[in-house]
Amino acid sequence: MLSVNRGCFRKLRRMWERNGFTISTDGAHLDRDVIWRYLHDEAYWANGIPRDVFETSIESSLNFGLFEGDAGNTQAGYCRVVTDGATFAWLCDVFVLPAYRGRGLATWLIEIVVGHPDLQVQRGFVLGTRDAHGLYAKSGWQPVEAGRFMRIIPRLGRSGLRPHRGAIRDPQARA
Repeated sequence: MLSVNRGCFRKLRRMWERNGFTISTDGAHLDRDVIWRYLHDEAYWANGIPRDVFETSIESSLNFGLFEGDAGNTQAGYCRVVTDGATFAWLCDVFVLPAYRGRGLATWLIEIVVGHPDLQVQRGFVLGTRDAHGLYAKSGWQPVEAGRFMRIIPRLGRSGLRPHRGAIRDPQARA
């Protein structure tokens, strides 16, 4: 029987360099303050995200940091992929900071993600976008048929996310 070490795909650190910029999958290089501030304050899809939720998302994802100069220098952009490493991947939180736009960096970042050897999944690689369809189409992304995907949108409470009303409630948990 084949033994698989789940999560090992996230342990391989990779770097790419081009025209004075670097992309790294090493989470130690990320400027988490810059990334969180952008997602929290600027990104329509994550506006207001609590810091603890953001931190958990980074720890549970394959991260791609885009840097001016060497990895760990000035953060210029970011994206992450949520994946099981075998059948499914979801690209999310993609951005290039305004000062670095117009240089082809977002296209390069997406090309690196799509070509990453740990993301050659069997069934699906998805993303959601409101306004960047042209960017993703350059790397082969295509719209899916309407009505195929569904989601649950959690309600927000005082302390952040609460279970959806249809979720099973833990009798030991306090309200």
